[in-house]
Amino acid sequence: MKRTQKDTAESSRRITRRALLLGVGQAAIVAALGIRLRHMQVEEADQYRMLAEENRINIRLIPPARGLIHDRNGVVVAGNEQNYRVVIVREDAGDVPEALAQLRRVMTLTDEDIERTLREVSRRSAFVPITVAERLAWEDVARVAANAPALPGITPEVGLSRHYPFGGDYAHVVGYVGPVSENDLAQLQNPDPVLQIPRFQIGKVGVETRLEDALRGKAGSRRIEVNAVGRVMRELDRQEGEPGASVQLTIDDRLQNFTQARLGEESAACVVMDVHNGDLLAIASAPSFDPNLFVRGIGVADYRALMENDHRPLANKTVQGAYPPGSTFKMVTALAALEAGVVGLNDTVYCPGYMDVAGRRFHCWKRGGHGRVALVAALAESCDCYFYDVAQRCGIDRIAEMSVRLGLGQRHDLPMSAISEGLNPNRQWKRERHGQEWRVGDTVNASIGQGYVLSTPLQLAVMSARLAAGTTISPRLIKSINGVEEPVHHGEALGLRPEFLREVQRGMIATVNSQRGTAYGSRIEEASMRMAGKTGTSQVRNITAAERARGVVRNDQLPWNRRDHALFVAYAPAEAPRIAVSVVVEHGMGGSSAAAPIGRDVVLAALNGGLPPLSAYPSSQRGRIESELQMLNLRLPDPAPIGQTAQSRA
Repeated sequence: MKRTQKDTAESSRRITRRALLLGVGQAAIVAALGIRLRHMQVEEADQYRMLAEENRINIRLIPPARGLIHDRNGVVVAGNEQNYRVVIVREDAGDVPEALAQLRRVMTLTDEDIERTLREVSRRSAFVPITVAERLAWEDVARVAANAPALPGITPEVGLSRHYPFGGDYAHVVGYVGPVSENDLAQLQNPDPVLQIPRFQIGKVGVETRLEDALRGKAGSRRIEVNAVGRVMRELDRQEGEPGASVQLTIDDRLQNFTQARLGEESAACVVMDVHNGDLLAIASAPSFDPNLFVRGIGVADYRALMENDHRPLANKTVQGAYPPGSTFKMVTALAALEAGVVGLNDTVYCPGYMDVAGRRFHCWKRGGHGRVALVAALAESCDCYFYDVAQRCGIDRIAEMSVRLGLGQRHDLPMSAISEGLNPNRQWKRERHGQEWRVGDTVNASIGQGYVLSTPLQLAVMSARLAAGTTISPRLIKSINGVEEPVHHGEALGLRPEFLREVQRGMIATVNSQRGTAYGSRIEEASMRMAGKTGTSQVRNITAAERARGVVRNDQLPWNRRDHALFVAYAPAEAPRIAVSVVVEHGMGGSSAAAPIGRDVVLAALNGGLPPLSAYPSSQRGRIESELQMLNLRLPDPAPIGQTAQSRA
């Protein structure tokens, strides 16, 4: 059918209108695209340029150098050493097993090293370096570098690793570092990004962990150019971080070395404290362990040996070990009774060798008794019955109050791990802890440091220092951080009547220097070094009436772990105190035989500034002592001639 002219005109108008609408729509779209393009290219150019830069450039952290730890004289006791290692990159090595086989011809690699490396290679991207071996000798590194053309993808590197030059001497004080674990990260709310660096190490125990934030330092950074798959192409620039703080301890290195060597393989602890400012000059726990094993990754056999050792080398006995203080506690009972006014300085108590209390017989260590004794003789000869008597008149609450005043039963604030509070019992404590009322027999036991009473070697050293100084002196382990001196807490006066304190001091002097004193065998002949002290022996088992009837089994006939603990506390010089010492020998049997000789040697080493001088010992003991010191000297890192004084060495 032929279209009319009118129809044709109408169709043309419609087409023109549609074309116009379509053109307008296209123009609008083009305009919108142009506006958006201008917005992105001009107004948001900086933002997109930054995003593109971030896709090309990565910022990676540089681990900071860990801060050094020194003794009070500047000797490094925890430092950093160069750690030579060999790494392999899979994409450069090609056939990894063959590359490792070639490397094995150049240096020693175990089957375990090979297997571990292959496991790591399979888990990581092809461009990530995998450590094959570390802590290598320079000779191994040199051989790898010399054979580099035949070892594609294998490169020697150098970094820093923690090192403890004195091994076990500072293991319980400084502690050690180890790799960051998932548990470590879980305990932090906002973990430092540097903790995410593979193989990064942080403090695990001791000063290393308590001062972790200061010792860690601040990480540096480097800008590196990477390709589309993340492979490093080149380093653009580098900003070094800040090394960790330099920490100075109050410990004297020579005294610490000597004290640790003197304890030997005993299960024991010793603390030496300056009575003027509270500085801990030595704090040794034995047996010890080599913290470098943990830095390098301790083997199963080594760790099992430490865990199964009944002398507990991993435990820091100086602050974690809580022991019945035995007769070293008698000064507390004496001062509490004197302050309460229930006994006078010259009052005496008769000791027949036992005392019947509430239907139970409490024995004195001396079976035949001491006869009639006053305070000084009671301390010197360690008469139990004297303290049984005055403690009943005084009461446990006054004894507990005096114990706190002298530094026992409280947690001293030091940057060490797992510090024990000990136990300072009273009526309220027993009621809350055991749901029982305090009994008079409990008071009798507590009066001689048995029963519920527990003290750490650190607390016993604090007690000795306070008795010597007459003030509430507190212990200090950190001398300075980055050269800034840490505050010294001299404390306040103990608030004791001077005549009471002098009488107790007289008793401690008599303990060591009178012929009937329990520590007379460990006296010091040289007047300028004469010490005051107190021995203690604490039972670790109950002796039944039946056993007493048939004869008490001697300690040396019992298994080691059932023998009594040996304790000794002292300060010196007696007339002008400078240092206080405490010694605990687990299952050492007797304070006078096991702990006091160690205490004397440590006192002399501290006062002499080196090995004890032979002239300070009784002449009858010098032959034996000289032989012992010669053997001991061989175990010191810096041996000195026997009998030489600090002044003559200088």
